[in-house]
Amino acid sequence: MAGGSEASDSTLCCARCGEPAHLQCPKCVELKLPREGAAFCSQDCFRASWTSHKAVHLKAKLSSSVSDEGWQYCLRKGQSRTQKLPYFDWTGTLRPFPISSRRTVPAHIDLPDWAIDGVPKIEPNSDLQHVAEIKTPELIERMRETCRIAREVLDAAARVIRPGVTTDEIDEVVHQTTIAAGAYPSPLNYHFFPKSCCTSINEVICHGIPDARKLEDGDIVNVDVTVYYKGVHGDLNETYFVGNVDEASRHLVQCTYECLDKAISIVKPGVRFREIGEVINRHASMSGLSVVRSYCGHGIGELFHCAPNIPHYGTSLIYLSENKAVGVMKAGQTFTIEPMINAGVWRDQMWPDGWTAVTADGKRSAQFEHTLLVTETGVEVLTARLPSSPNVFPWLNA
Repeated sequence: MAGGSEASDSTLCCARCGEPAHLQCPKCVELKLPREGAAFCSQDCFRASWTSHKAVHLKAKLSSSVSDEGWQYCLRKGQSRTQKLPYFDWTGTLRPFPISSRRTVPAHIDLPDWAIDGVPKIEPNSDLQHVAEIKTPELIERMRETCRIAREVLDAAARVIRPGVTTDEIDEVVHQTTIAAGAYPSPLNYHFFPKSCCTSINEVICHGIPDARKLEDGDIVNVDVTVYYKGVHGDLNETYFVGNVDEASRHLVQCTYECLDKAISIVKPGVRFREIGEVINRHASMSGLSVVRSYCGHGIGELFHCAPNIPHYGTSLIYLSENKAVGVMKAGQTFTIEPMINAGVWRDQMWPDGWTAVTADGKRSAQFEHTLLVTETGVEVLTARLPSSPNVFPWLNA
């Protein structure tokens, strides 16, 4: 604690050992943090607690790091902004709008390791990228709690969806509801993603960035929420109708819901992961729709994304596609299934922001997602709808 300043209040206690403290961490003084957690009785106590204490500085910096680049267009996966609409051969009628500044997170919220600098540290090199983890009972219980919060956050977002509401306002609801639950919105700054959730409208397949565009009557919009709480992630999404939606869009959204439902119904120990794609592909094809192949479901837990990979498409000689997912399901595994179903061709393109994936032909796309736990006898939907969830899907009332 070189250069430490004298603590003027002799009643302060050392943050490490509880003894009377007369020194304060100079960085805490600079950041104007509460003196009670910044006081130390000696250089030795400060040095011994440095590894844990420095996290206080990182959280404080995140809380105060409001970007001055608000209400500009996003570029380079969130790493730069521009005041002009980027030139692009847009596939449909939708266009990006400017985005607001990154939202702040209170210092008391536990952070994933990408929250400060946008770079995941543990996830890319983890052994769990290659092996599907069998979760311990304690870890499963934490995931149940986290997934319950994620469901409640998504339900809060669903309640505000109507014509005239911007997707930035939806993101604000997601962010504030997540923070109020003591959780962190996992997408925020993950590989520099600039917002707390994904909002994908009409021809957007996934990873749409919330912006200033107002939802219009007849739109469909997917809201994808992930929260980080007690060291684990919970991930889900749903596609909603905005006002009066045409019959083709209703068919697309209901079929996508059914694709997920049918896939979940086969989950149990001993089932091959590749069978999920066969089930989804069969139902989508019979409904005259196509399955996106560029994005898949994934393992989840202490890592946001890990093994197993869950492709949603089947093996097809016509399209020369092959589902190469390896392995079989075992009790204790947790993963997502999140089929993206298109009204037209399955192919996608990427917008200039580096995140927003859209259909190659500009036709609409829908998606639903749950986080699942394989049990000894079948499956538990950790992000299942609650009795309090908004009644927004007509087919559930039939």
